[in-house]
Amino acid sequence: MAGTKTVDFQDYLPTMADKLGGEGLIGELCNGFQLLMDQENGVITFESLKRNSAHLGLQGLSDDELRSMLREGDMDGDGALNQMEFCVLMFRLSPDLMEESEMWLEEALQQEFKHQG
Repeated sequence: MAGTKTVDFQDYLPTMADKLGGEGLIGELCNGFQLLMDQENGVITFESLKRNSAHLGLQGLSDDELRSMLREGDMDGDGALNQMEFCVLMFRLSPDLMEESEMWLEEALQQEFKHQG
């Protein structure tokens, strides 16, 4: 498709993390989860993802791509994403953010050991 440009959310997560900090980013991911979840079940289902995908700029994804995204994030095998699975999936899909989160973890652990020592 000439002239069509796909923009992945992963392009924005590291920038959001820089601007919002760790807690702010997690808050925004939680807000994203709320936008996509099935209000009755409290999880993201295929139907709720398809219905609400435009909120995250995912409206161009096929049904197979949406199902694949759900499968990739579904750690407990129930066919849906709970909030934790969604946040983990967002981090996994952003390699730059994964590297930054490792640095945050290392810094937090160093601070914790300093306080204990």
